[in-house]
Amino acid sequence: MPKAIKYTADSIIYFAGNQDFRIFILQSGSISLSSIDIETGNEVIDHVKSGEFFGVKSALGKFCREETARALVPSVVIALTVAEFENIFVNNKELILKMLRVFSNQLRQIHKKTESILNNISTDQQSGMLSVANSFYNDEQYKPASDVFLKFLKRYPNSPKKNEVMKLYQISKLKADKLSAFNKNTDFGDDDNDPSVHLFALPSAFERFAKMYAPGEVIISEFEPGESFYLIQRGNVQLIKCVNGSKKNLDILKPGELFGEMAILDNSPRSATCMAIGNVKCLEFNKANFQLLITGNPQIALHLLKLFCKRINDQKRRFRILCIKDLQARLSDVFMLLDEMKPHTNENEKQRKFNVTVNDVANWAGLSSEITRDELAKLAAQRKVEIYDDYIIVSNINEMKRLYESRVMAGSL
Repeated sequence: MPKAIKYTADSIIYFAGNQDFRIFILQSGSISLSSIDIETGNEVIDHVKSGEFFGVKSALGKFCREETARALVPSVVIALTVAEFENIFVNNKELILKMLRVFSNQLRQIHKKTESILNNISTDQQSGMLSVANSFYNDEQYKPASDVFLKFLKRYPNSPKKNEVMKLYQISKLKADKLSAFNKNTDFGDDDNDPSVHLFALPSAFERFAKMYAPGEVIISEFEPGESFYLIQRGNVQLIKCVNGSKKNLDILKPGELFGEMAILDNSPRSATCMAIGNVKCLEFNKANFQLLITGNPQIALHLLKLFCKRINDQKRRFRILCIKDLQARLSDVFMLLDEMKPHTNENEKQRKFNVTVNDVANWAGLSSEITRDELAKLAAQRKVEIYDDYIIVSNINEMKRLYESRVMAGSL
């Protein structure tokens, strides 16, 4: 049962860094939430109003508290477990949509800050889509290039660049068709053994929303208007962002995950390109049936809310890397992040093998491949890393952590 807890003035409900998976509602009084801005290092203070939830993201995402919650005056809060919160959440459509929009906006703001620190040049949607298509074309990825060129032609049939784009589309389409003739494959891989494939027991009526995508096919393109979102049923989807004409791989989504949901909630252009890795089956939903979906299937709404919590935390973690000025410390933190993403069961084993390339590390660090290669060479000369074509070995992850901490303590941030 939810518990009412009284706090005296100036008492702490929880500290930043705590692992406390309760969710709170302020019943009476005044609560402040103090955190440290990642970019500036300054303290940020928010205030909770009566009737508002707090502590939701860290509780649902199961990560440490990002802020310290303090009672400014004598206050009463209702403490709920995650299960208790879910029981309330699934029956409250208005609360569902409100929290999804709040989290969507938070994630959008982090994306904007990330683009700013990467010096990503802002552009209009037409120019942006062409930049994405040309980036694929220049990298000889003709299938996704032809898909984005075609999306552009359908979206902007009166563009002054129509003839130029049509020619590039025809060239890339011809080359993509030739390549696909040698690589026909209708297999989804080992998805049947993945329990997430069966995560949602949706009614058979939803099967009419099913869409199939071929290997390398672009499902949504960065910069195009958001009109639908997707639930992956089979296969994997790669998230790619175009930064100043260069592609950066953001993530790989698996069955049971959603993508494209941000545009549905805030009517903004797509913030990334989503491309099929192998054959992919998705359920496609638009704005008209979005509310119907989450209202009739509360497990989808809960999953979507938890997904936002995870993505906000992940994006903040990646943004924190970009804010590190010292390049050695920044690369060290990249390896620490990669280690966090794939925890090891044997704590005594300090060596780590990461299946990443120099370009992958450059993407994580927000650096050019040339600078990243030079900085990694310095670490290799110190025998801290070994660099291979398709993987990198960190000799001792604890030493990498100490390197990061020493640089930070020296005032390198």
